[in-house]
Amino acid sequence: WIVTNHPEVEVFGVDDLSGGFRSNVPDAVNFIVADVSQDIEHIFAKYQFDYVCHFSAYAAECLSPFIRKYNYTNNLVATANIVNCCIKYNVKRLIFTSSIAVYGKEGQTCYESDVCTPKDPYGVAKLACEMDIKIAGEQHGLDWCILRPHNIIGRNQNIWDSYRNVVGIWMFNILNKLPLSIYGDGLQTRAFTIVDDILEPIWNSIVSEKASKQIINLGGSKPTSILELAKIV
Repeated sequence: WIVTNHPEVEVFGVDDLSGGFRSNVPDAVNFIVADVSQDIEHIFAKYQFDYVCHFSAYAAECLSPFIRKYNYTNNLVATANIVNCCIKYNVKRLIFTSSIAVYGKEGQTCYESDVCTPKDPYGVAKLACEMDIKIAGEQHGLDWCILRPHNIIGRNQNIWDSYRNVVGIWMFNILNKLPLSIYGDGLQTRAFTIVDDILEPIWNSIVSEKASKQIINLGGSKPTSILELAKIV
């Protein structure tokens, strides 16, 4: 989206491709294969980024109680690594995609002002990342914006991961003539978010003064039942 709408901006992408594919990255993006939980300071030193959007995480919330070490390394350690580099190399703003998992609620409306009580290690890790970023802002003057997206779906999503993204899991099952698993009566609802719809808001979180040191829920608002979703897929 930035490449298309803001060609004056030089875009870099850093990813270890553990959950995605190089073919999904536009040619105009300067792409670097790296694990952000490891040493990435040389990347910051070389390119001197103005803004950093930290989207990296293995977002398998239901699996997180069984992969605790990986969960915390992939989320909290990686974020601490990025925060350190942002401070040292004077990044103007860090944008972090957290999760509605920090709220710890099910079937309730979540507001940014709510007290967060996460119910699993994934939510704990995301909340800890938020807290570390805010402390960096207080102690080192790092500007930040924390986004809490929910139920993102759309083109180029990974359908090969059996632990995350119900739409992707069901697409894989249908292609392989496997049944769709639905827990309970299927009347529980979610508000799904097409990825294209949140790209401009993400850009605004980078450039808008109003987004400075704000926590923002980001996503769709139309509820869809799991049964209805299964029929659509």
